[in-house]
Amino acid sequence: MEAEFVSRSQKKRAVEELQKLGAALVDLAPAQLDAMDIPVELLAAVREAQRITSHEARRRQVQLIGKIMRKVDPEPVRAALAGVAGQSAAARVRHKRLEDWRSRLIGDDGALTAFASEHPGADLQALRTLIRNARKEIAESKPPRAQRELFRILRESLGD
Repeated sequence: MEAEFVSRSQKKRAVEELQKLGAALVDLAPAQLDAMDIPVELLAAVREAQRITSHEARRRQVQLIGKIMRKVDPEPVRAALAGVAGQSAAARVRHKRLEDWRSRLIGDDGALTAFASEHPGADLQALRTLIRNARKEIAESKPPRAQRELFRILRESLGD
């Protein structure tokens, strides 16, 4: 039974891929790292890399993270990173939906009726006031205070 031959280039590509995976961990927010189930040694190295400001020192720390990644099973880390990316994509979709509703409500008088039919629990009086104030802000080039408040109320109404 012969072992499968792995070229030096294949080994280098595998090591570089693990290093990139570790570098992706460095780019995460601390709260996202805390939510992941990664080994303590790897977590400590990632936190140290986040703390480092020198470019060269950070590069060496990312290389160390790649070395640590060779000792651990990379699949849970890949799955956790994919989950974080999926959450971010879902958050972008929700945010876009809220922005679309806000734009429709400010731009179209009939949009409030459509919104009320889809979301019967919404406070229509507050929405009318905010829509009117937002239109006034836009016309007078004022800061978007009412527009932000409208966005907040929409987020609460849609349950996001």
